[in-house]
Amino acid sequence: MINTMIGMPQGLEWLVILAIVVLVFGAAKLPDLARSSGQALRIFKTETKGLRDDEKAESETTEAQREIEARNEAQAVDQRTETSGEVLRERRDDTTA
Repeated sequence: MINTMIGMPQGLEWLVILAIVVLVFGAAKLPDLARSSGQALRIFKTETKGLRDDEKAESETTEAQREIEARNEAQAVDQRTETSGEVLRERRDDTTA
């Protein structure tokens, strides 16, 4: 008995809901309300599609690409460690005396 009360609105319930919406917003505002909700839904769909595409592009990196990136990082680390032991001397001009 309780399950039948929780279900989706049907027939007459939709008409009552529509009448309440018309009373609250007014008949003149309904097209604007529908248009703005459609635009919001369209923007939401494009943003979620963009996020999915970005996520898919990140997961599609091949093993070869990962290996190349690892080599590049290793070379960068090697270059940093090679120059870290050197002492660089700076020429100064002591003309303040």
